[in-house]
Amino acid sequence: MRNDGRKNDEIRKIEIIPNYLEHAEGSCLISFGKTKVLCAATVEEKVPPFLRGTGQGWITAEYSLLPRSTETRTERESVKGKQSGRTHEIQRLIGRSLRAAVDLVALGERQIKIDCDVIQADGGTRTASICGACIALGLAIKKLELENNPLKHLIAAVSCGIIDGEVLLDLDYFEDSNTEVDANFVMVENGDLVEIQATGEKGLLKDRQFLQMLTYSRDGVEQIFEMQKSILFSK
Repeated sequence: MRNDGRKNDEIRKIEIIPNYLEHAEGSCLISFGKTKVLCAATVEEKVPPFLRGTGQGWITAEYSLLPRSTETRTERESVKGKQSGRTHEIQRLIGRSLRAAVDLVALGERQIKIDCDVIQADGGTRTASICGACIALGLAIKKLELENNPLKHLIAAVSCGIIDGEVLLDLDYFEDSNTEVDANFVMVENGDLVEIQATGEKGLLKDRQFLQMLTYSRDGVEQIFEMQKSILFSK
């Protein structure tokens, strides 16, 4: 039995508040259990130098843990003077995932920056960030009122792990800290994979376990997609 009574293939309770910020072109506050991430999209009518004159847009992301999002205070990286390797890796993952969902030519020569700020961390902050970032991005694109919608796919992500030989979906912090194998799955609506991150923390990943993780993750993201659709495609 898991700490919160969930079944092995059950995701945490998800809550999404769209348009959470007044000034951002798109935003939401997304919660996976106790994990809470504030996602905000900013539209800029310019692109990085390497894309100028190409007619193509760009999507990028920034990620941060706020100081008291964790049990003990996390030092601000701006105070340290540099970002950690973990921060770099996560924000690059978010950016790659979002670009896979967007037709950058249809976006035109503009850049959308997504800020993902974790205000409370209890595992799965990168996957929650991707799910919330997709909503913030979709809301921002909606405001642009472009002739062709650049958002080709909805993107969602969920974590999965193995503890005592059991495959568990959507790990909280305690589970994530004790997992033998830790994985994150990023997918589009039809079940195609954008990215898989899997690491044998304290054990090895068997084929049958990987297939079970994939099945659990596909079923889990379906629930997320339905919530995203209700926000982005409601009249």
